[in-house]
Amino acid sequence: MKKIKRMFKIHRIFMAQEFKRMMEYKGDFIVGIIGFLLIQLSNLLFLWIIFSQIPNLMGWSMNEVIFIYGFSLIPKGIDHFFFDNLWAIGHFIVRKGDFDKYLTRPVNTLFHVLVEKIQIDAFGEMLTGIALVCVTAPSLGASLSVFRILIMLAIIPFITLIYTGIKTITASIAFWTKRSGSIIYVFYMFNDFAKYPATIYNRFVQNIITYIIPFALTSYYPALFILKGENPLFNLGMPVLASFVLMGAGIIVWHKGTRAYESAGS
Repeated sequence: MKKIKRMFKIHRIFMAQEFKRMMEYKGDFIVGIIGFLLIQLSNLLFLWIIFSQIPNLMGWSMNEVIFIYGFSLIPKGIDHFFFDNLWAIGHFIVRKGDFDKYLTRPVNTLFHVLVEKIQIDAFGEMLTGIALVCVTAPSLGASLSVFRILIMLAIIPFITLIYTGIKTITASIAFWTKRSGSIIYVFYMFNDFAKYPATIYNRFVQNIITYIIPFALTSYYPALFILKGENPLFNLGMPVLASFVLMGAGIIVWHKGTRAYESAGS
């Protein structure tokens, strides 16, 4: 218990320091959020153009697709806000030998890396997702009961761990290869498939984003239950199971990697 309290005390200290540091660069923060919003607006414009030509997309209305799009941004934004320091592990921390500092401190190395930095610009991602869900929800009121909204809120932490687990696994590869930033990028870019219903893709892609790199479990399948009440055992159970499997695998690979780590300069 004392160890857990100490870890959370360290977490609060790191969060406070990082927030203070980020606020010292308000210009970068504002530019980052504006840039993100422009990207999302262009994607939404693309969806509007598509639905101006067709009544629905494989049985999904425009509001339903935008709901899935917005919902996908929320767990991704939470992961981005809290756990984006894993990218630094893959890009340069291990390669430069800077990982040594984590080994000399009396706290779990993975926990230390995860809480060391926050990304304030992730607020743009989270706020956009929340806004899109809130804007589309009234038109979907017939299907969105209070119970399903509570389920949606309850499952978001598990979905977030799918993102974090995948990043932890791919970042850990750097302990053997010195750099794994490109590997993280390749895997992480599959999350773009999560912004739309999985049924619009062919069967091969559906299997990849459901069972191999399961980003479809972060948005489409939970939304299938939230919006239509379909197959709760799979649509809710699989994301929860995947979060435990991926995060558990990430922790195992991380600890194996730290034992294989050799301090390395450039």
